[in-house]
Order: sequence, then structure tokens, then C-alpha cells
Amino acid sequence: MERRELAGKVERICEIMRADGLYLLQYIEQLSWLVFLKIFEDMEEEFRLEAELEGKPYHSIIDPKYSWSNWARKDMRAEDLEKFIGQELLPYYRSLRGTKQKEMIASIFAEVRQHMRSPYALKEVISMIDGIDFTNPEDSHALSQIYEELLMLMGKEGGAAGEYYTPRPIVRLMVKIVDPKIGETVFDPLCGSCGFLAEAFEHMKRKRSLTAEEERVLEESTFFGQELKFQPYLIGIMNCILHGIFYPNVRRVDTFEENVATTPAKRYSVILTNPPFGGKIEKRLRGNLPVETGSTELAALQFCMRKLEKDGRCGIVIPEGILFRGGAYARVKKELLENFNVHTIISLPAGVFAYISPKGGTGPKANLLFFDRTGPTKEIWYYELQGEYTKAKPIKDEDLVDCFEKWKDRKTSENSWIVPVEEIVENGYDMSAKNPSRKKEVGYLEPEKIVAGILEKEKEILKILGEFQEILADKND
Repeated sequence: MERRELAGKVERICEIMRADGLYLLQYIEQLSWLVFLKIFEDMEEEFRLEAELEGKPYHSIIDPKYSWSNWARKDMRAEDLEKFIGQELLPYYRSLRGTKQKEMIASIFAEVRQHMRSPYALKEVISMIDGIDFTNPEDSHALSQIYEELLMLMGKEGGAAGEYYTPRPIVRLMVKIVDPKIGETVFDPLCGSCGFLAEAFEHMKRKRSLTAEEERVLEESTFFGQELKFQPYLIGIMNCILHGIFYPNVRRVDTFEENVATTPAKRYSVILTNPPFGGKIEKRLRGNLPVETGSTELAALQFCMRKLEKDGRCGIVIPEGILFRGGAYARVKKELLENFNVHTIISLPAGVFAYISPKGGTGPKANLLFFDRTGPTKEIWYYELQGEYTKAKPIKDEDLVDCFEKWKDRKTSENSWIVPVEEIVENGYDMSAKNPSRKKEVGYLEPEKIVAGILEKEKEILKILGEFQEILADKND
């Protein structure tokens, strides 16, 4: 099937679900679990054939009664099909136990709901999904791209859906800089829609031809993720499978339940993540961190520091506030600079993350922070990305070409510079990007930009005041 034809089919499926009253996050969820069931039957057939070639018996993971072809292709009335899915199929998948594969499937379906109201629309959607051949590599690759485009749309819509999505040009740049290699483990502790894991997989496969054993290791024991919320967990699993990671080691857990104030049980070669901005860590979990904090962003940075193995590499998206704040933030940055090599900070314009600003603002000012566990920091290479971005005008890959080319040789220019660590220490561990080329420039912002900037700063101030309030309340308890 040509990509255009396949894209048209997926768009038609989405149109049917929209007309049935589903909003974007609901129909991506509905599409995800239905496609999963179709794909998993194809996967089981591959597992069975592999076992036959090796002369081994194969025991089906799914009872044949609940395999896709045994119910999706049955000549059932639409009302009976809807009843079967709600009363038999979904409860069966939620109840699976006994093996790693069954536990994974049960966790995927733990909160899955059949959202569609019309049984006739549901039957039509199932029939259209059945017409997609996931065993055809071209169809499968095209569908993975189309699915990514749906996730991009989810990001553009903002609000709760936008929390789970990182712009793919940012993801691709971070993966290229961190450069995961075959044989290393890749971890995203707050994985959302698993964009980092999927892109890291694509990056590693592009490097060179892989042996069958390397393919197996890449698919089964290379990628690890954690996500607390159900919808991004389901969407992330589906994203991994569509990209070829058939057994993603993605767990549905609260990352901050793990105590990393002591030596963690497991560390990873590569960590790539974009933590949720503006969240709060429960008070009972703050003791799990070396420096107690209520900020999800600062907690995520500490978590990544502790989970990185010796010689490991990390790329993390952080808000501007982490770089310039003192107090607990300065203590974390002191440890970061003394025990890790912070080699790169890329400063992004506020509009890059406009999609997570539900009221149409410019979004938070963010930076990309890269560090290795190879010894203390000596100097940091900074890059300041220029440009105006909005939900309607998102960042593109070509906007980041200059950054990556300059990063490779750590070139200095009007938008890139190097700061020795001694200067950062003298400034009270202020690591924010201050472009020396812009010191002499005098510019006057448009009134709309001044107002937007004031509003963003006011949000930051209110957040800090809220943290102070919590500290004072804790002392009075």
C-alpha cells in the first residue's frame, strides 16, 4: 500500500472516531490498542515460525479465541461485536498473568476503554485496521511515520496531551549528540510517548548492518522506560512497537518511588529524557533524592545523575530556572559540575515548547543539558538558538543543522561560546546562557513580547513563592 493511500486510510479512521464524539487523546488511545491487537497476532505467528525452525514447541501467548482474526473478521452484528469487546475481550487481556509477555499485555490493557459510542462506527474502524498489512515492512514503516504525525498533532493541541510529546527535531538532535551505540542500554525515566526510545532505535539501526543476535538484543534488552500515566504509557508502547521495538521494557511506575539517595539497583549507559515542567513531587517521596525538592525538573536531573553508569552519557530538557536558581538548585549543580562532565548547554527560544502552554502563551524557556559520567566539568560549550516558534510554526530539523555542525567541533561564533567552569563557580553556580556577543546589542521588543515575557516571569516567581511556602509549612509542622 502506498504511503499516501495508507495515510488516507488512517485519516479516515480518525475522522470516523471524531464524528463518533471522540477527542484527540481518546482516538489515539482507541487506535493504539486496536492496532496493538492486530500487530500482536502477526508477531505471534513470527514467534511460532521461529520456534518451528529451531525445532522447539511454541505455546501461544494469547488464547486463539481472543486473537485478532478470530473475532475481528467474524461476521458478527455490530452490537454483538461491541458487547464481545466490552464484556469478554478487554477483561481477558486485563487478566493475563504468568509470563513477562502476558504481564506486559495486561499492564497495557489495565485501563483501556472502548470509547466509541456507535457499534457500527466501531465495526467499520476494525474492518479498516484489518486491511493494513503490518507484516509488509513498507506498510509498517509508513504507519510508524503516520503515527508520529498523530503524536505531533497531539503536541500541537497542547494541554494535557502536549505534556507527553517532545518536538521530534529536538529529539533527533539530542539523540545525535548523545549517540547511543549497539551494546549500550538506553533509558528514559519519564518517557511519555517514547519518542526518545524510538528515535534512539532508528539511530542505532542506521549506523550499520546488524547481525541477527544484535537485532535481538536491540529489540529486547536495549531500551528501557518508565511512565506513570496510563494514556502516554499505552501510546508509548505502541510507538515503540511500530518502530520495531517489539518488547519495549517500559514499566508503568512512578519514577520517583525509587530511592536514589543511596546507590541505585540499576544504572544505564545512555539517558535521554524530557521531564514534565511545573509538576510537584509528593512530600513522602522527597527523601528518595540526595537534595530534597518538590520540583519535578530538579528531581529528574538528580535521578538521571544517579542512574547514569560510569562513562555514561545523558541528554535532558530542563527549564531555564534550573540553570540560574540558587539554594537546593545550586547544591545539585555543584555536585553535577564536580562529578560529571557538563559539556554542552543549548538555549532554546520560549516558543519551541508553546504546545504545553494551554492558554496560548509562548511556553517555558528551556535548555538542552548534556553531561557524561567521565569526571569533573572543565568547560561548557553553549549554543543560543535564534528564531520565533509557535504552535502554528513549530521548530524544524533544518533549524538545528547549524547547532549540530558547530557542536561537532565546539566552534565559537556569534551564537556559540565556551565558559570555563571556574567562572560558573564564581557566579554562584549560575549556568544560564549569557551570550557574550549580545552584550553590546541594544534592542527594543514589541509590546506583545514584553507582556508575554512578564507573564512567563510571573509564573516562575509564583512557583518559587509556592516552594518557599511549602518549606515554611514543613518547618512549622
